[in-house]
Amino acid sequence: MALLLFLFLVFSVSSADEGAFVGVNVGTALSDMPAPTQVVALLKAQQIRHVRLYDADAGMLAALANSGIRVTVTVPNEQLLGVGQSNATAANWVTRNVLAHVPAVNITAIAVGSEVLTALPNAAPVLVSALRFIHSALVAANLDRQIKVSSPHSSSIILDSFPPSQAFFNRSWDPVLVPMLKFLQSTNSYLMLNVYPYYDYMQSNGVVPLDYALFRPLPPNKEAVDANTLLHYTNVFDAVVDAAYFAMAYLNITNVPIVVMESGWPRKGDANEPDATVDNADTYNSNLIRHVLNNTGTPKHPGVAVSTYIYELYDEDLRPGALSERYWGLFDANGAPVYTLHLTGSGLVLANDTTNQTYCIARDGADSKMLQAALDWACGPGKVDCSVLIQGQPCYDPDTVEAHATYAFNAYYRQMGMASGTCYFNGVAAITTTDPSHDTCLFPGSGGKNGTLVNGTSLAPSTNSSSASLSSSSRYYGSTTTPLKVIGALLWSMILL
Repeated sequence: MALLLFLFLVFSVSSADEGAFVGVNVGTALSDMPAPTQVVALLKAQQIRHVRLYDADAGMLAALANSGIRVTVTVPNEQLLGVGQSNATAANWVTRNVLAHVPAVNITAIAVGSEVLTALPNAAPVLVSALRFIHSALVAANLDRQIKVSSPHSSSIILDSFPPSQAFFNRSWDPVLVPMLKFLQSTNSYLMLNVYPYYDYMQSNGVVPLDYALFRPLPPNKEAVDANTLLHYTNVFDAVVDAAYFAMAYLNITNVPIVVMESGWPRKGDANEPDATVDNADTYNSNLIRHVLNNTGTPKHPGVAVSTYIYELYDEDLRPGALSERYWGLFDANGAPVYTLHLTGSGLVLANDTTNQTYCIARDGADSKMLQAALDWACGPGKVDCSVLIQGQPCYDPDTVEAHATYAFNAYYRQMGMASGTCYFNGVAAITTTDPSHDTCLFPGSGGKNGTLVNGTSLAPSTNSSSASLSSSSRYYGSTTTPLKVIGALLWSMILL
């Protein structure tokens, strides 16, 4: 029993520590807003595991219950004054909007307000009090380690953002920013920052090249170089994030990470917004997702995750202002993608590819023991026919746990109709648009979509597939099976059933 508990804890910790992630913002300014259950169904279908809500709508939170999706809820700006002026009001807000929903809803953060310094400056004096009051309520409920508290800010609060090494926050906001950053530091929270290279490009009057804003490759002589640090910048996104890091360092804050709460590109705009196009929106978001999930980090902090929420899930036709304000969505109100993200080679995707050409693979850097346990489960209780992985068969080479797990994961994913949650395996699997087939090893869903290998061996489970799969699995893994793998397979069957 102790060993079982140990393995469960290992799996839980490993899956929680998932590095950089891409989430989405869920706005509601739609004339035909889908029902909460429809929203969650879309999130699941698109493998989206992190969302940010602009409020704490009870219906939406009820729909998210038991989904496993990690949720950031928001104290709306119109409620900020009340929360920031009264500890009791803040505690009541947490009771109604957090305690009433956890643990069924996996709330991981509370965003207190939205761009308060620039959008609602009269509430700025109570922002830090609001953060502290909300946090105190979480401490009282013993949820302060699970749920972080912060406040999203516009990147416009950073002055002279290039070169990044000379950036600093608008000093007029020091009475708010300094205690806020110290609060984030003392609570192990993070700075929430909204980063919009589209606006940096639009407001630069031609100084910022479009390719630099869109993450397109630049020749070395076109890269922006910080003369103070000699760091090379190939895109606006990294330069803005590093500017925020340097601005914090200027205030002697050096250990508060950054999570980008909003970033994206509009696909349609007014006549004076000629670069708000479908192609540019596709290019920016596709490159952004790839950049974040590759754990590239920034020039100042290479390899340090900059998790990011894309703005946004739906086009919001009721938003006021410029035409572009209404066209930032990845999907329309019916859940249809407004364009297909081009993510080949990125490993992970938002699976909004309507061609169904997605595959399930072993996640890069996944723990080999967890991969082995998942592979054993797929080839056993998961009823995948793993006979093609036996020595001498088409998918034996390369003879690695990663390669074999990729085949088994994808076979299970396809066998289950690519249903939501069937490409997870406790965090060691991921969706990709890159066909993992190689040589004579044709993966399910590849090519003609008939689910067969080039040598005619069927990938579809037959009526006696359970015994066949277990038999082939035992032949292939029999000489290396250990108590750890057996218990791992048992755990997988418990988790997935």
